[in-house]
Amino acid sequence: MAEPRPTEPASSAPPAGAPGTAQEKPGGTALERWALVAIVLAMVLLPTAEAVWRRMTGSGVPGAAVYTQHLTLWVGFLGAMLATATGHHLALSTVDLLPPRLRDLARAFGSAVTTLVCAVLAYASLDMLLADRSRVDTLAGGVPEWWFEIIMPVGFAIMALRGVRMAPTFRARIFCAVLALLVLPFVVSRIVGGFLPAPDGPTLLSGHTGLLAWPGSLLLFASFLLGAPVFVVMAGFALLLFFLAGTPVASVPAETFRLVISPTLPAIPLLTVAGYVLAEGGASQRLVRAAQSVFGWMPGGLAVVAAFVCAIFTTFTGASGVTILALGGIILPALVREGYPEGFSLGLVTASGSLGLLFPPSLPVILYGVVAGVAIDHLYLGGLVPGLLMIILVASYGVLVGVRSKAPRPRFDARDALKAAWGAKWDLGLPVLVIVSVASGFATIVESAALGSAYAIIVEVAVHRDVHPIRDLPRVLVHASTLVGSVVILLGVALGMTSYFVDAEIPAMLLAWAQMHIHTQWEFLLALNLMLLVLGSVLEIYSAIVVLAPLVAPLGVAFGVEPVHMGVVFLANLELGFLFPPMGLNLFLSASRFGKPLPLLYRKALPFLLIMSLGVLLITYVPAITTGVVYLVKGR
Repeated sequence: MAEPRPTEPASSAPPAGAPGTAQEKPGGTALERWALVAIVLAMVLLPTAEAVWRRMTGSGVPGAAVYTQHLTLWVGFLGAMLATATGHHLALSTVDLLPPRLRDLARAFGSAVTTLVCAVLAYASLDMLLADRSRVDTLAGGVPEWWFEIIMPVGFAIMALRGVRMAPTFRARIFCAVLALLVLPFVVSRIVGGFLPAPDGPTLLSGHTGLLAWPGSLLLFASFLLGAPVFVVMAGFALLLFFLAGTPVASVPAETFRLVISPTLPAIPLLTVAGYVLAEGGASQRLVRAAQSVFGWMPGGLAVVAAFVCAIFTTFTGASGVTILALGGIILPALVREGYPEGFSLGLVTASGSLGLLFPPSLPVILYGVVAGVAIDHLYLGGLVPGLLMIILVASYGVLVGVRSKAPRPRFDARDALKAAWGAKWDLGLPVLVIVSVASGFATIVESAALGSAYAIIVEVAVHRDVHPIRDLPRVLVHASTLVGSVVILLGVALGMTSYFVDAEIPAMLLAWAQMHIHTQWEFLLALNLMLLVLGSVLEIYSAIVVLAPLVAPLGVAFGVEPVHMGVVFLANLELGFLFPPMGLNLFLSASRFGKPLPLLYRKALPFLLIMSLGVLLITYVPAITTGVVYLVKGR
């Protein structure tokens, strides 16, 4: 997987558009981009004003939280539209592994599936919208809630059209256009009958459901393997499952819209914006300089610096891809220049890209808490020691290699260390602000995320002045929103699939099977480790959380696993999956970022995979590593 998916290898410079790099050619239209900028800034301002005004007057801004939740839907869809235009949807990066003569065929197949699925989603969203027009639900100021649903059929329709444009040849575009036109009569008939009640049951290809089951499943699975966007594949499966069950296909966009009722969901785009703004400025250089001045004197000091800085950076951005793209060009040459073996240096940067996912304000922790119904602050507390353990294990191996390589150890200079640390004080202040504002009760998770975004913008625009407010900031907000869009659209359609699993009582059947074949908690945890290791290497982390957490969390309860411990084990295993061959996200990213063949990355990342596996086993089978801090702080 890639976030965003790189398409061309690079040997010395990061891919265009990566944070802190040269400007990428923008996708979509100017209207989409400026609408995104305005909405993102409104999302930053509303919760910030809510937190401050509540503290000053005792009452908040009317409707601020609800409008922020609904604006998240618009950011998600506008960002997804741009991700479609630029090819930055989360997907398996397998097309470039095919022989050249098969690449165009694979891309054409992916475009066809994207076009058809998005066209059906546009129809299903329109069906939902017209059905919801009769509802009287309004937001503050009397704004009808269904107004916010308009972006869904429009967004899916535009993504379908861009699926046509993505096709590599003229013939492929014609074929994709024909697929889109097949859905058009149903759209027109639904618009014409828009004031009539929505029809019951399937309305597309009624009477032929049985003919679609196996062919449809095989085509969707093949498109996944050939690099079609993951959200398209999941949406396709969800549409197919609901259709075969005789349920209206509008159930899938209905589940997507249900995302907006999650009170913590807006934290994802807000913290992503904060991380991208810091990444665009000089935060990476300042953090590396500060860490090197403090730890550089140690044996293997630069390797220790790499592990800690990458972990901090991943905590900011919530995405290991951003860490590898933004920091790889700084850390890898420095390691090689200091005498560390190139293979070790590649493995270290690749492995360190996923460190830090357990620390606040990491986005996967928030998402797991939302999906599994576990207190987010408890998850953050539970993840502190396990997160540090993973960093220490990787850094310790770096110390060993540093000693063997006789890497230079500069003399510790307290004055220089203080100066460098002082230079990074504003960057390090972001997680402190988020944690303190939540822990003190000053702000909710979403409000603290908005405060963090506002803080990051002010620091980079006004304090360091690395980000120009007119020339750079809008581009950074659009770039961050593209990632947000690819994630939010994926979460929405994954919820549709999860909803089908619940309706079909899959969790209950899975629980019954597990209780029949697995008899102890240790056996369950071992099976969970193996399953998540494999699936974590294939599924993107956000979709893995949304699809798997509702299935796995009840199993943990049934086998007596404490919910916070279960969440940390779940996330630590997915973190390990980033390095698991053949499809681990970090392996693909490093291969593309540094222009190295994948088999080489497999070999060089193997020692780190084994080391981090030891950490995951300790976290799994010594629950006190996770629960001890929670009990100590919360008195549970």
